[in-house]
Amino acid sequence: MNDMLKTIPDFSIDAAAALLAEHYGLSGTLSPLASERDQNFKVETAEGTFILKIVNAAEPEVESDFQTALLAHLGAHAGDLPVPHIRPALSGASLASTTGPHGVRHRIRLVSWVEGRPLAETERSDAALHALGRMLGRFDAALKGFMHPGALRDLDWDIRHAGRSAGRLQHVAAAEDRALLERFLTRFAAIAPRLAMLRAAVIHNDANDWNVLVDNGDADRISGLIDFGDALHAPVIAEVAIAAAYAGLDHADPIGAAAAIASGFHAEYPLQEEEVDLLYDLIAIRLVTSVTISASRRSHTQDNPYLAISERPAWTLLRKLDRMNPRFATAILRKACGFEAAPGARAVAGWIARNRKALAPLLERPAAAYPAALVPYGDPAHPMTVTSAAGQPDAAQAIWEAHCRENGIELGIGPFGEERTVYAGEMFVSRFIEKTRRTRHLGLDLFMAAGTKVFTPLPATVVSVEIEKEPLGYGCLIALRHEPEGCPPFVSLWGHLAHEATGRLKAGERLEAGTLVGEMGLPTENGGWAPHLHLQLSTDTNLSATEILGVGEARYLDVWAELFPDASTFAGIAGEFYERHGRSHEEIVKLRRELLLPNLSISYDNPIKFVRGEGVFLIDDSGRAYLDCFNNVCHIGHAHPVVVEAMAKQAETLNTNTRYLHDNIVAYAERLTATLPKELTVAGFVNSGSEANGLALRLMRAHTGRENAITLDWSYHGTTQELIDISPYKFRRKGGKGPKPHVHVAAVPDSYRAPDDWPVEEHGKRFAESVAELIAGMQARGEGPGFFIAESIPSVAGQVFLPEGYLKEVYRLVRAAGGVCIADEVQVGFGRVGSHWWAFETQGVVPDIVTMGKPIGDGHPMAAVVTTRAVTDSFNNGMEYFNTFGGNPVSCAVGLAVLDVIEGEDLRGNALAIGNYLMDAFRAMQARYDVIGDVRGLGLFLGIELVTDRRTKAPATEFARAVSNGARRRGVLMGTEGPHDNVLKMRPPMIFSKRDADHLIAVLEETFADVMRTLG
Repeated sequence: MNDMLKTIPDFSIDAAAALLAEHYGLSGTLSPLASERDQNFKVETAEGTFILKIVNAAEPEVESDFQTALLAHLGAHAGDLPVPHIRPALSGASLASTTGPHGVRHRIRLVSWVEGRPLAETERSDAALHALGRMLGRFDAALKGFMHPGALRDLDWDIRHAGRSAGRLQHVAAAEDRALLERFLTRFAAIAPRLAMLRAAVIHNDANDWNVLVDNGDADRISGLIDFGDALHAPVIAEVAIAAAYAGLDHADPIGAAAAIASGFHAEYPLQEEEVDLLYDLIAIRLVTSVTISASRRSHTQDNPYLAISERPAWTLLRKLDRMNPRFATAILRKACGFEAAPGARAVAGWIARNRKALAPLLERPAAAYPAALVPYGDPAHPMTVTSAAGQPDAAQAIWEAHCRENGIELGIGPFGEERTVYAGEMFVSRFIEKTRRTRHLGLDLFMAAGTKVFTPLPATVVSVEIEKEPLGYGCLIALRHEPEGCPPFVSLWGHLAHEATGRLKAGERLEAGTLVGEMGLPTENGGWAPHLHLQLSTDTNLSATEILGVGEARYLDVWAELFPDASTFAGIAGEFYERHGRSHEEIVKLRRELLLPNLSISYDNPIKFVRGEGVFLIDDSGRAYLDCFNNVCHIGHAHPVVVEAMAKQAETLNTNTRYLHDNIVAYAERLTATLPKELTVAGFVNSGSEANGLALRLMRAHTGRENAITLDWSYHGTTQELIDISPYKFRRKGGKGPKPHVHVAAVPDSYRAPDDWPVEEHGKRFAESVAELIAGMQARGEGPGFFIAESIPSVAGQVFLPEGYLKEVYRLVRAAGGVCIADEVQVGFGRVGSHWWAFETQGVVPDIVTMGKPIGDGHPMAAVVTTRAVTDSFNNGMEYFNTFGGNPVSCAVGLAVLDVIEGEDLRGNALAIGNYLMDAFRAMQARYDVIGDVRGLGLFLGIELVTDRRTKAPATEFARAVSNGARRRGVLMGTEGPHDNVLKMRPPMIFSKRDADHLIAVLEETFADVMRTLG
């Protein structure tokens, strides 16, 4: 007989019963239990139920002592763990001994019975497997610091020795099966050296689904862990791998089973990333060990079901694992333990979110600027799914395209994570979960016409350019690698492109941000789909383009979301596109009518609900981004981070009034007055441009004692009654009552509409004669002017740039008559003209009083007046001046931040350069469009006057409104101004870039062409 077989105990039930009585003084019913090397009996006695183990004679005594010591340690340090407890023999020893039928000595152990049924006989729910992981974590944690010589034995079941399976391959009959095992052995050989660097401890080492028991009444509760015959000192992660290997047998989702166990173990005994990264391979290699040992021993163990019981399902599971992408399996396991699905995945998504403003547009214009709609892709019959066999859009697609035309939709969006039942091919069957399809879209689809160009938002290196010819494939597929500073590298995938890219791009080529990637392909070359771009990001840069999953399982969407984060932000899609909040437009309009002043106007016949501002854009509640060329309040851009930070930091520290000392108010006054001519040295702080102009009038009265005002026609200076009284734009229109006796209106010094017989060089002097006449009339009545007020560039009057010398002459006349000169810089100040800080400086004058507002706080309500010492001495007449909020610490912190940005980013220089660039473009348009009568501007204060006839200069009011509305439909905001509403008014933020300017120019070109076709 084989010597190995002689050592295996082979006692009859009666012989075992005799041993029980002899050594333990017990009698009862014995039932044999399956075992590989030992002989086990279930013993039911009056004192309880036990397991009688007769140990294989070949087992060294040190190993038996090891198990005994292990159980004793657990009893002392984790007595609540559901494991067997040793019953001493009558001699008091933990072990007894006897001689077997073959004359060899066997040791005997009696341990308590652990109640429950094998996990193998249950559904192995996620809850049960998580509980198993937790119990194993507690078990291994309890063994920390425990060691015994018997734990250091050489055992084929030691996962570190799994490479020995290669020597057993000859026992595997089928060549394809050997090849399967060799693939896993090759992977194991690559990772084996890393095992020595992992944490090691004494572990159970055989938590298979027959050694794990569940509660008879609750299959989700683990009631016991038995059979410590394979316990040894090994890598801690092997405990998880072994349990997962057996839990995955005949499981519909074996990696999900492994994830549940790993998650539970991690909760009790935190795993390390490097351990989890090896888990997939360790699960597989445990199965390789199992099937090769089984194959090598089959001839000797035909009657031992223990070895063969898991062989068939083990082969099945090995084939499943072989079909999986190991990196995806590892991502699932990492995520289950709370780690990133791929190292750095969350950092990539965070970096993109933080730097979204700096990304170049993916389309010709920023994607959010296009009117967009979700493509209803979930319906299998929907047109955007697949084209007809002829490669042309079918009738249903034509319906969709008609819908887009009727509703002004230019961009269709297929979102990340969308459930799509259209994925019906064999390629969409899950490799992780049985009888499951991959139905969740993991990319971002952008639907536009074939030939639409797409550009990389970031610098990139071309990884690959390839053609997928299979139906429903990607067609032309391009992978780019991005390595932005401060961000882990990631890959962007561009699918369904035209084949032209294959001759233009090569692997290894470097692309700068904004470089053309490709064009959306026709159905005949894009896999048979309606023209669109499938854009996808991968945070795992080791995946090839064809390995990146375009569609994933719903169960693992959280994993896929980290591996393949939503590309919406990368593409420039606003988050508001996907989810609306707050009241509907109709409800807001209704409530405004009920709750607010009825003459509070709303822009546009179809009002816009803006929910966010960012840089040069305003974003509405549908996620549509509008290039803001009109709202000059946000002077340095909407929600500028420097301003927001300064505001928040000061607000959380202190905000109070000016009766107390604070650094900010004097610091801001010092900085602000430093931007002005030396004569203007004293500042007063208020909350709005209207308040600033109101304070200016108080200063004027105190200094001159007069009321007479000289104001320009069609001017506007504020909302209070005394300012309405000096604003012809208000008092000469509907609801106005005309000028009051003290208000005298001078002609608008509009050079474009000056009489033809006036020499250009005399325009300033000739228009100033209007002021001279008004002063002469006052003086004839024995009066004189109190003040002259004018915007340094009249805005409401139509972006009118004063003729050279005008203010110099007018200021001379007014001062000679005893009046003061007020420069209203509420709209045009703070460097908007580019060449100077203040627009009045372009006229070579110094006002007595300057008022400022709007741009001063980048949207924060603040304003200021700066004047001369002489004027303030007159104002200091004993009456206190106090403003509750003017000059408060928060407002001054905001004002300082605005100045910091203007100076630090040279926004004046930017305004001048971009303004000149736009003026050149506008003049080029003027040469092609007779409707453009005049183009005027300085820096980023611009106007285009439209006329029906250049000779007569008759205003083209309808055309101007049509252009303004057309630009709005195309995502650009501008206004119309002037007495005839025929001047296109543009005042974009000072951060306006050349890219933004090109966007504006393109929209104006499209709109002018469209309006010309419509109006003629």
